[in-house]
This record gives sequence, structure tokens and C-alpha cells, in this order.
Amino acid sequence: MKKSFRFIMTAMLAIAGMTAKADEGMWLPSLISQRIVDMQEKGFRLDAEDLYSVNQASLKDAVVLFGRGCTGELISPEGLLLTNHHCGYGQIQQHSSVEHDYLKDGFWAMSREEELPNKGLSVSFLERMKDVTALVLEGCQAGMSEEDRVEIVKKNSQAIIDEAVKEGKGLRATVEALYYGNQYFLFIYRQYEDVRLVGAPPSSIGKFGGDTDNWMWPRHTGDFSMFRIYADKDNNPAPYSKDNVPYRPKKYFHISTKGVQEGDFTFIYGFPGRTQEYLHSAGVRYIEEISDPHKIHLRTLRLDIMNRHQAESQKVRIQYSSKNANVANAWKKWQGEVKGIKKMKTVQTKQEFEAAFAKWAKGGEFDGVTDRLAAIYAELEPYQFATDYYTETVRTIEIANFAMSIARLFIQEDSLVTFDNAKASELAESFYKDWHLPIDKESFTAVMNEYEKNVPAEFKPAYYKEKLAEYGSVEAWAEDMFTSSLFTDPAKTASLSPADKERVMSDPATVFFNEFLKWYYADVLPVTTRLNQELQLVYRDYMRGQMAYCRTQRIPKAFYPDANLTLRVAYGHIKGYSPADGTYYLPSSTIKGIMEKDNPEIFDYNIPQRLRDIYATKDYGRWTDASGEVPVCFIATNHTTGGNSGSPVINADGDLIGLNFDRVWEGTMSDIVFDPEICRNIALDIRYVLFTIEKIGEADYLFDEMTFTE
Repeated sequence: MKKSFRFIMTAMLAIAGMTAKADEGMWLPSLISQRIVDMQEKGFRLDAEDLYSVNQASLKDAVVLFGRGCTGELISPEGLLLTNHHCGYGQIQQHSSVEHDYLKDGFWAMSREEELPNKGLSVSFLERMKDVTALVLEGCQAGMSEEDRVEIVKKNSQAIIDEAVKEGKGLRATVEALYYGNQYFLFIYRQYEDVRLVGAPPSSIGKFGGDTDNWMWPRHTGDFSMFRIYADKDNNPAPYSKDNVPYRPKKYFHISTKGVQEGDFTFIYGFPGRTQEYLHSAGVRYIEEISDPHKIHLRTLRLDIMNRHQAESQKVRIQYSSKNANVANAWKKWQGEVKGIKKMKTVQTKQEFEAAFAKWAKGGEFDGVTDRLAAIYAELEPYQFATDYYTETVRTIEIANFAMSIARLFIQEDSLVTFDNAKASELAESFYKDWHLPIDKESFTAVMNEYEKNVPAEFKPAYYKEKLAEYGSVEAWAEDMFTSSLFTDPAKTASLSPADKERVMSDPATVFFNEFLKWYYADVLPVTTRLNQELQLVYRDYMRGQMAYCRTQRIPKAFYPDANLTLRVAYGHIKGYSPADGTYYLPSSTIKGIMEKDNPEIFDYNIPQRLRDIYATKDYGRWTDASGEVPVCFIATNHTTGGNSGSPVINADGDLIGLNFDRVWEGTMSDIVFDPEICRNIALDIRYVLFTIEKIGEADYLFDEMTFTE
């Protein structure tokens, strides 16, 4: 094991100095010194210590993991935080009602007292990261089973985590595997739980273009929202309290108002979620030909149902606004991903690489690796297909999920049954506030009919077959469930007591969820777990093999670890692109494009009248570009993915110039394969943020706590 560890570290250090393909890569901040020369050659004017340091304040201290999967950045010494509108959408929606529709009208706190607390929302600062590979792998031996190795890694990792969080208040830690378990890093975070909503533009700005424009360029979406972090009087994390005070950050971003030009250096600091850059061709083929197409179709059915009902009712529009956005986001991304994978002939390219690799590896340590991966994928595919369908059908039924969440509140010890009424009330309030029975019922019918049509009989639970035989059709099954389930009635749910355990457990919605869950855990998950462990073991060898192959064959490839929601740096430059013959997209958009799209008859393009009036009078203030228009968005070559939403886009001097919020549709395959000619991240120009705060929100008092660079 020590020999393997030395090999992989030597290989990574040797290859880290190679030139990455164009601006591809998501780099670990603590190792950014290995990339700093390339960054500086491309225009960066700071050094590695400015980006990441444990000895002094650095830019990492101004970046947070926002909620469960976004990024945010500090823009003042008083805890003011900027992230995307879609990242704060759930909080904005929770505070909204028909009487106070903050989604439609926007929200601006005109004093600290008006800032709104958000239960369950937290932000995390990375304190430091450390390579702990040797400690994690202590006790692992060559030739041991993957199951045994997993247990040792888990035990050692927990010991490392327990030791790390002893150091201070609000600390949490994770140990993350990189390069398929060839390397492990400890990440120590300090988590703050009092985060309050300060401001958000109306959705007609923050979500301008809606799903039509999502993933597209040119873009004109003012995708931002503002929060403030609060702490106790000693600046430590603390639960919400009126006595808390604004957090005092170690570092916050200065804001550049001088604008951007094509060719300017940019970099992004954020928490990218998941990439699979080193995937075997069999895995890519499954995504391209099977998984993505089926998931796209299933989500199309659900979105059509939601859209129809939302168009008919303002109440339902508010209830399902966040849900619709969550479903639509991946739905559209997958469409671009499939198109990009096909266009780049990714499967074919990987097969050619694997063939050359296999020829090189013959008779050596990595002989047969690619064949073993292909064989495991062939065995895994039907189980993964069953999992995909289970996830995109059964697990999407809202009433069934709610029923099971209530069922879990019954606890039985000997003959005594208890029931957590307070938690049940909390769950019920949240569920019924945003639930519309007709949508859930129609969705059940739509997706379960697809389940019947496309899932092989041997991958359907006996319960499902019996029920379908009993009812004769999915439609009849849906009618019975949504008529007879007690969970369709808030009053019945509110009256539950410990005596109702059997009633809840036998409810058709509970049984539906529970029977599928038992089948999944008994018949599917054990197989997928075993096969994925086998994949992990072989991928670990394949990862080292690829590094050795490229190094010995002098193939100029820089290896960076796949994204896993840990802090990374990506860098590139502002640049347009050509998605098709005869077409070239400029790298920036302006308020003029908003007015060209403005249409009061279409919800997603119906801008506030205030914005129309400002445009008519050209009352832009100081937020214009060289053309005299207000800049809105720009694109760059930075390598990003989900989780980078809200990430600060930073110029060569370390100043904030924008917020990352999307990628171009033609480049969404960058989670699997990066095309430097097409892959672009989409960012909101900071000048449009400032324009909106001042001219739409009339909250320019916030500027008093910001620092600007001209």
C-alpha cells in the first residue's frame, strides 16, 4: 500500500505541471501553487498565498458553501453575502404568500430589523484542508477485498474527523476521496446557522427567461439574492437569536466596477458538485443512450402537468415555483449533455483511448483493467436502469414521501408507542403549504404508466405486480390512493396520535412508498452497491494507469480530481463561442436584450414596469458600459458545474466582477468531457446587480458597507 501511495503522489506531482487542455480543470486551493505559474502567464496578478492560506486571511475566507449545494461570497465587513436568486429561491418562496408575494414583487430589507431568518439554512467556511491519505489508508493491504478496505477507510476517516472538530465552536469536517480513492483530503469547515434574507429582485428579473432561457446564451437573467450571516458577540456560530450580530469575516471581496472585456483573465472560487471526467466509455454510453433520454422523458411529463396547473392559478404557481425549477434544471441540462456527448463522439474517443491504453498495459500492472470495467458495467446496467426509474417515478410521488415521513415519527419500545406531534405538525405545515393534489395525482398516473411500459418484469416488485393486477390500470390505482389516503386531508393528519400507528402504516400512500423501498433495499441496492464497489476498485487502478500511461507516453494531460462539492479554483478568460456554422456569440449581453425579449403576455418575459420606465429614460446611473447600456451577463471559459451556482467570478486583481450561475447548453457535457471551443460558464455582471439594488430595490444604502474599486 505504501508503494502505491508513493506512486500516485509522484505521478500526480509530475503531471500537475503539465498544461491543461485550454482552461479545463477544477483545482484544489491548497495545491494551487502547482498551477500559479500558468495562472500568472494567463494574466493573474496575485500569488498562491492570496488564494489560499492557513496563516493569513486569503480569498478562500470570503467564499462559503451556501445551503446544501451552492456557493456564496462575502461582499462587506458586516457579513453581507451574495449568491444566486435560484440558490435562495427556496427561502424566498417560503417567505412568500398570495398577500406577500416576494417571488413576484421582490424583497428588500430596509433595516437590519427587517431581514428575514431562514430556518434550516446554513453557510460553511473552509477553515483548512489537508492531505490525510496515509492516515486514511493505514491498515489497508494489497489484495484485500473492497468491502474490507471500505470499512478500514470509514473507521480511520471518522477518527480523523473526530479529532479535527475538537478544536472549536461550529466546526464540522469531512474526509473526501479523490482520484477514486487514490488520495484523501480532510476538509474542516466552520458552519453558521443564523442566515437572514436581505434582498431579492422580483422573479421577473431574478428568473428572467425562466426555463426557456435556462442553460442558454445570450442570457439576461439577474440571478442574485442577498443574505447576511449572523454570529454571537464573539463572532462564533450560534443558533438564531435577536441578540446575534452581523458576522465579521476574515476577508471579503472588493467589487470592481470598471467592467470586463473579451480576453480578460477570470477565475472562479466555489464548490462544484460532481464531475466524471475519467469515466469509462461504457459508463458514458449508458448516460448518452439510455439514462439521460429516459429521465428527460419522465421529467417532461411531470413538467407539462405542473406548467398547466401553474398557469391556471397564482396560488399553485407560487406553491410549485421552486419544485418546477428543481425538476426543470436537470431536465434541460441532460438534453444539452446528450447532444454534446454525441457531437464530440465521446464514446468513440474514449474507446480509442482505452484500446491504446490496453495495448500499452499488456503484461503489466494495469493489464485487463479496461476489460474488467466493461464487464462490470454490463452487469450493472439493468440494475442501474431500475434504480433510475425508481428514483424518477416512485420517489417523485409527493404524498407517498410525506406519508413515510409521518410514519417514521412513530416509535415503539416494547408495548409503548410514542408519536412526535410537534415534528408532525412541522412536516404537515411545510407539506400542505406547497402541495396541490391534482398535480401529484396526475403525475402518479403519468410516471407509473411509463414505469409499467419500460421497466422489465424481473425488476418490478411483487407488490407492484399484485396491485396493478388488482386495480387493472395505473389510473384506477391512482384514483383509489388519492381518494382513500388520510394524507390528502390536513385535518386527519393533524389529529393523529400514538393510537393511529397501524392506521398510518396501512395507509395506501405509506404502503406504496414502503413496499418499493423494501424491494429496492432487498433486490437492487445490494447488487448496485457490490458492483459499484468493484468499479471503485478497478477505477482506482485505472486512474493510476491513466496517469502512468500519459506520463510515459508524454501525452500532455493535466489530471485534476473530479468535483465532489469541495472548494476548487477554476480559471480561464472571457470569450465568445461559435455553437454552429456561421454563428458566433459575443461574450456579453446588455439591458437592450432584456427589452427585446420583454413581453407582458409571457410570464417569464414580463419585466417590472419600473424597469421599462428606467430604460425609456436611460436613467442608468453609473452602471453603464462603453456603449452606454447596462451590462447584464457575460460568458467565460471557466470549468464549472452544479454547486458553482453563486460562485464569485473574479478578475486578475482578485476583485469581484460577477456571479457564476449557469453554463451554455451546448457545453453541459463538461461534467464528462470538456470542449474548450464550446464550454462556457455564464456569469451575472456585478454592475447589473448594483444597478438592480439601486434602481429597482431602492436599497442603495447597502453600498455603504461595500468596498468598490474603479
